[in-house]
Amino acid sequence: MAEPLADPVFALSSAFVDDFSELSPVSASMAGVPGLHDRWDDYSPDGGAKVLALVLDYRKQLDALSSAPDARGRLGRRVMADFLEEKIAYYEHGDHLMDLNNVESPMQHVRVVFDVMDTSTAAGWEAVATRLATIDKVLGHYQAALEAGAAVGQVAAKRQVRAALKQAKNHASDKSSYLELLSAFDRQNIPDAGLRARVDGGVAHARKTFAAFGLVLEAYLAKATDEDAFGRERYLRSSRRFLGMDIDPIETYAWGYGEIRKIEKAMAEVANRIMPGKSAAEVIAALQASPEQLVDKPEAFLKLMQERQERALSELMGTHFDVPEPVRRIFVRLAPAGGALGAYYIPPNEDFSRPGTVFYAPAEGQKFTIFTEITTAYHEGFPGHHLQCGLQVYLSSELSRLHRLFVVCSGYAEGWALYAEELMEELGYYDKPEFVLGMHMAKLFRACRVVADIGMHLSLTIPDDFDFHPGEKWTWEHCVEILNKRAFIGREMAESEATRYMGWPGQAISYKVGERVILDLRREMRDRLGAAFDLRTFHEVVLNSGSVGLEHLQEIVRGRLVPLGREDGSRGLICNL
Repeated sequence: MAEPLADPVFALSSAFVDDFSELSPVSASMAGVPGLHDRWDDYSPDGGAKVLALVLDYRKQLDALSSAPDARGRLGRRVMADFLEEKIAYYEHGDHLMDLNNVESPMQHVRVVFDVMDTSTAAGWEAVATRLATIDKVLGHYQAALEAGAAVGQVAAKRQVRAALKQAKNHASDKSSYLELLSAFDRQNIPDAGLRARVDGGVAHARKTFAAFGLVLEAYLAKATDEDAFGRERYLRSSRRFLGMDIDPIETYAWGYGEIRKIEKAMAEVANRIMPGKSAAEVIAALQASPEQLVDKPEAFLKLMQERQERALSELMGTHFDVPEPVRRIFVRLAPAGGALGAYYIPPNEDFSRPGTVFYAPAEGQKFTIFTEITTAYHEGFPGHHLQCGLQVYLSSELSRLHRLFVVCSGYAEGWALYAEELMEELGYYDKPEFVLGMHMAKLFRACRVVADIGMHLSLTIPDDFDFHPGEKWTWEHCVEILNKRAFIGREMAESEATRYMGWPGQAISYKVGERVILDLRREMRDRLGAAFDLRTFHEVVLNSGSVGLEHLQEIVRGRLVPLGREDGSRGLICNL
């Protein structure tokens, strides 16, 4: 580990984490910052104004710092500046007044935050009970923001409101995921009848509050816009936020179609190895119906995914990756019902008392198919998100506290995770051809996202030489169809995904675009360094940068991987940290 951080940006960053956490306790809980787990954000316009004022003040303080003498200081400043600018844009453009979608908005934060809270101690449950008892206040503040936006014509799309309304009704129903909190309390056997009564009452209050909030959303629906698409200007601003770089959307759109064709060719070749003479669609249908591939009990599936994680970690640790001891713990769990479908990862907290966890959110009654889920395990867990996020939290002597706890660039994070899927094929971890097919299916899914996301938001026409509704303009229905029929995603999941893209523009392309940047950098460094290129060192540079914008990542890799000439004429490689 390096020497203690001395550059003033690290003290400034730490102070900002403390001050920002006071105004955003939900973000603090997600990051594992202690002491604020019984509080809520103020999502109202007044609350937003306070956050904006704080961020603007810290930007002035950051600008006033003298130039950084070393790479760690420069990294800390660049990351903090990017984070602050993103927050400023969010509030100055009024995004907080219409922040409502089906996957990543205050509507979901009010539920998901309970998944990361301490539920093993009485003190943890005290915080849970307090948050449940005050959930009406946070939703009231959120309502005020939505109403303020509607008053000036800044509204979410009806499709997103309907999805959020469905979630609110679920939270209020007798199938509410909040009821799982009471079950979790009982499993802990905490001998405090009064505390249990508070949790029970809090769960009932949360359900009642969401029933009332459902009525708020129904009224808001009449004000919402019928227009799903964000348009070019707003889309580019949003995609910049997720990628940390500007893109040419038309070039990226065309590249996406090339990726679909390339992946489908690879799928056809693998399918022919599995069942000679059969198409990829025929092989996939056969595998999806095969009892050998199906796991209908969630517990058995989670155990299988946990074992995959642990095997990969034990075998690759010390050979392809440096994995500090705290990062060697990973959990795999079923997500609470009622949210968007899919799989997701929540990083460890600052002291690693909360381990990194992979959550699976299946559709009701869904059976898991092993051949499609092996690649997801590597993406969400090790060496994907778990390694990247775990290292970021761990590198306290390299990265600022803000960087370690709050900074997530989707292009970097999802790009690395998708790169990890391909890397595991290179390393031989898809030990059956059907697992390789599953990996290609996941890549096809992400490539379809690129063309659908850009196509829908920019109202682009599908190319005449592409065999899917050629000459027609992209719509939500087209997106559902290509995911369902071309990318082999179940109908319910495809609808959830298409709605997600419409409400969260630019995020869906971050997977493939991020992977593209990392693979291009690897090829560039391999060509530049020749025999001196070392894959483990390349991974070290990428991962030890922490989550950064893709443009910033390019600068870091090109500046830190430096060829080294030796006196004997041989060549080596140094990681210029």
